[in-house]
Amino acid sequence: MESKKILIIDDDINLLQSMKLTFARAGADVQTAVDGRQGLQRFEEQRPDLVILDVRMPGMDGWETCRQIRRLSAAPIIMLTTLNRDDEIVRGLDCGADDFVTKPFNRAVLLARVRALLRRTETLVESDSIITYSDGHLAIDVPKRRVWVRGEVVQLTATEFRLLAFLLQRAGQVLTYDTILDHVWGLEYRESVDYVHVYLSHLRRKIEIDPRNPKYLLTERGVGYRFEKSA
Repeated sequence: MESKKILIIDDDINLLQSMKLTFARAGADVQTAVDGRQGLQRFEEQRPDLVILDVRMPGMDGWETCRQIRRLSAAPIIMLTTLNRDDEIVRGLDCGADDFVTKPFNRAVLLARVRALLRRTETLVESDSIITYSDGHLAIDVPKRRVWVRGEVVQLTATEFRLLAFLLQRAGQVLTYDTILDHVWGLEYRESVDYVHVYLSHLRRKIEIDPRNPKYLLTERGVGYRFEKSA
């Protein structure tokens, strides 16, 4: 985590300072903010590598702050929540969050989650994998982390891109939910199938001609998904 920029946004001052100390000791360059508006300002000034964001804050809450950050950047976002409900997780994923940690939490666990997310963001491809794709509608360049639809650049979050790259690398293969979760999120996410469904839905809206009738990201009902090349 040496030299990584971490932005922490939380209105709990004591917790904020505790997290700042934890990540500073791990070698990170840590910036803090006590509400959503200040957090957005810090984000624009610092352009951090990762954001830790509390859900429940006065004024601009974590959901809206997450949406605003997503308009600026694909930087990974971990949301802190006191709720551990599937509908809240889906809402956060819809806003563009990459992961959730439920309060109260162990600081070592949060540190491990951050390291894992940064590692997943940086490690996208295998050396023997397919790394590019292009047809008349969609183009993907994995090393450059770029996606184009009809010649226009499409903005994807770090996790969206990792998921798309993983499916592309195994084009034509049916990948089970567990396989996708293991490779894109990690073994500890085996019970988080909602993550896969929500992110596939987001990708379809961004790259498909008709998201309701996809031709690239196809569902194998009850099993998983596959990427199909255009004929």
